[in-house]
Amino acid sequence: MPSRPCSICLPGSSNKRKKGPLTHTNAANINFTARDLRALIVPLIIEQLLAITVGLADSIMVAQVGEAAMSAVSLVDTVNVLLVNAFSALATGGAVIVGQYLGRREPDRAGHAGTQLMLFMAEISLLITAVIYLGKGFVLGVVFGQVEADVAAYADLYYMIVESSIPFLAVYSAGAALFRVQGNSRISMWVSLLMNAINVVGNAVLIFGVKMGVAGVAIPTLVSRGVAAVVVTVLLSRPGFALRLEKFSLRHDGRIFRHILRFGIPNGLESSMFQLGKILLLSTVSALGTASVAANAIGNTVCNFQIIPGSAIGLAMVTVISRCVGAGSYEKARYYTKKLLKYTYLFMSVTILASLALLPLILKLYHVSAEAERVARIIVWMHGLVGIPLWPLAFTLPNALRAAGDTRFTLVASTVSMWTMRVGLGILMGSFWGMGVLGIWIAMLVDWVVRILFFLPRFRGHKWEIMGIRE
Repeated sequence: MPSRPCSICLPGSSNKRKKGPLTHTNAANINFTARDLRALIVPLIIEQLLAITVGLADSIMVAQVGEAAMSAVSLVDTVNVLLVNAFSALATGGAVIVGQYLGRREPDRAGHAGTQLMLFMAEISLLITAVIYLGKGFVLGVVFGQVEADVAAYADLYYMIVESSIPFLAVYSAGAALFRVQGNSRISMWVSLLMNAINVVGNAVLIFGVKMGVAGVAIPTLVSRGVAAVVVTVLLSRPGFALRLEKFSLRHDGRIFRHILRFGIPNGLESSMFQLGKILLLSTVSALGTASVAANAIGNTVCNFQIIPGSAIGLAMVTVISRCVGAGSYEKARYYTKKLLKYTYLFMSVTILASLALLPLILKLYHVSAEAERVARIIVWMHGLVGIPLWPLAFTLPNALRAAGDTRFTLVASTVSMWTMRVGLGILMGSFWGMGVLGIWIAMLVDWVVRILFFLPRFRGHKWEIMGIRE
């Protein structure tokens, strides 16, 4: 059953298509109660928590195969994280169109746009899959740099299996984004729960029962993503939701595709640039030795847990702000942005403090060297203490701009900050200045500051208010 809709989608609301300019009535009807926001945010936090918990469980289970296996999976998963984030960002950007149509009380257009988004994601994922396989030698041999022979062998096997799940990942990402933009994050949470349950159980069986090693981590990923893609597609085709997919067709709507390209591509490129920079930094990390690679992997996993509320509320912000923008209510867009930022600060403080308290136990589960454990501890503490005041403004706030359609600005600002601070300064500090992997993480914190200097003045201004769909 679909979850309770937000105030602007209640059964008493008009669902007839309105033509012409946005009306004052549309803006006045936009209202997300505290209950609406809780119903949207809590499932998103649970969904993000599931993803991070499964990532932690995966890394712990593969660590039992050996440090070389854990390092190999960590290296390849950096590419996979790029794809996961890129597809999620691309789908979220495309779903902004759907959210703005829903804010304008145009459910038929919203359903049509959702169908076109699913088609677009399926087609582009097939192209990316081909590129990923053709470029395997470059990724494993050049991007990852000189790694030890056993790490390289494990990485090759894991890469070959898990990258075949890319089309399933893209379709699932689109479906999850469409449920979230309806305000129905409960459905995406349950599908995520199913996908992660298949992944964890499969890992346990294939690693500890069948003794398949690294392959035992990759195969469940492939199966779980395939199941998730089928489930979201079937559910979106059923009646009872704010939007419903049209009957499958290969017919392309040029107008909708242009909107997807306008909103989704900058969003996807921004996420890809972010992850690509992290991948390129791996060549610096891998040159520092296996202990540094392991510490970096542990730091990434635990620090991802710290930012769960920020990531979840960032997704909720896309839903809320795109509706407000679609209805022409920019005052409420500002109000809800500030309200959601307050939630982010509160909940992130809780998860960061919890991660720091549990860190000694987490480090014991990894069975890594004393040096890797020492560096990982410093990384996690540094990320957490600086993350409380800075992370929400650097990463949650710009989602309000993206939801309004101001994706070109966020792309340029993020790219400039990423490549000058996180990558450029990171290489200088980590390699040339002799600060090692800690220097790379310090450069990342500088990147956060620069992002805030871009995004906060932009939000306080008014240019983002003219970026939404107009026809």
